[in-house]
Amino acid sequence: MDRRGTQLRVPPALLPLMADGGHILNVSSGIARFALPGYATYAAMKGSVEALTRYLALELGPRRVAVNTIAPGAIATNFGDGAVGDNTQLNGLIASQTALGQVGQQIEVSGGPHL
Repeated sequence: MDRRGTQLRVPPALLPLMADGGHILNVSSGIARFALPGYATYAAMKGSVEALTRYLALELGPRRVAVNTIAPGAIATNFGDGAVGDNTQLNGLIASQTALGQVGQQIEVSGGPHL
């Protein structure tokens, strides 16, 4: 989901109608916090999702509406032509920088049975 998708799901006109004590959870990406060639547009959209989250949290905090962003790291998907899953060198580089020593799998972020 990009910034526009987030704005369509949380239009400002509906915020007054949201119940106090509610929750908004946006999805970003780790790529919003580092730079890789060829991902400028995607990273900019995810960065704007994070900025929107911070502003909504500030504006809705007095109403006890929790606004957060989750940002999974590298996941072995077909994103970027499957680079993380298919490129063993990139996969190994990313895995070497994670606590579990591996890249994420789709089931780990898709609401699989173990979650």
